[in-house]
Amino acid sequence: MEIPEITKRIGEPRMKKRTKPESLTSLNNLDDGCLMHILSFLSPIPDRYNTALVCHRWRYLACHPRLWLRVDRFVKDLSQPGVFPNIESAVSAARPGDTILIGAGGNHLVSNIQIKKPLCLIGGGETPDETTLVCSRGSDSALELLSTCKLANLTVKAELGCCLLHRSGRVTIDGCVLQCETNPLDHLSCPIVSTAGDEGGDMLSHVEVKETVVEKIKGNSVSVLQTRIEGGAKAVSTSGDLVLQRVRVMYSKAYLYFWFDVDHE
Repeated sequence: MEIPEITKRIGEPRMKKRTKPESLTSLNNLDDGCLMHILSFLSPIPDRYNTALVCHRWRYLACHPRLWLRVDRFVKDLSQPGVFPNIESAVSAARPGDTILIGAGGNHLVSNIQIKKPLCLIGGGETPDETTLVCSRGSDSALELLSTCKLANLTVKAELGCCLLHRSGRVTIDGCVLQCETNPLDHLSCPIVSTAGDEGGDMLSHVEVKETVVEKIKGNSVSVLQTRIEGGAKAVSTSGDLVLQRVRVMYSKAYLYFWFDVDHE
């Protein structure tokens, strides 16, 4: 009679039991509202944008109007929630902290659009050249920034004025193209003009924002990251208390890319 081989020895630690798949909690088990709230903490580009590639449900939630406002020049049905025909109407309807995705293709006409609340404006194309904001001649600026905001993947063109007029707040310009049209009056135009002083905050008095958010966004500065700047008398003109500093330039075959800050000394 053969004696079965004893595989377990006294004192040998027992193997942990595998957890049944049914007891694991998956993100897909969460309801739409909870999952959408989680996605809202992701940076719009590229993290939240990439979540739309997971499945049909995640695409619906990642592109939901609660997380994005969209500017579509070709939209026909204006009753669609969160979709606007131009940038000015989208900025007016946005709430503090919203992200506005500007559709690629064609030119979006802008003129002295004031942004008085924390917003993020992002171009919807693969490159900044695919989403162009054109400032009409005779306007002081394309966008007038009076609050903390971020611009990414956009091309902004201006003539005889400036592309961006910074009044107050912390502004980040990431992966954009700022162009001043070439003309005999180049000395009158600058891609970035800052008149920010030393008030120590931006225009938040009329906006309901959490105290923790206010602490993060108060103050005045401009940060430029990997951005092409073309034309104009000079890249930045300041008439307030901020100065240009920490400048870096990268030469490519066709363009110059800039990194710099406009901040207090």
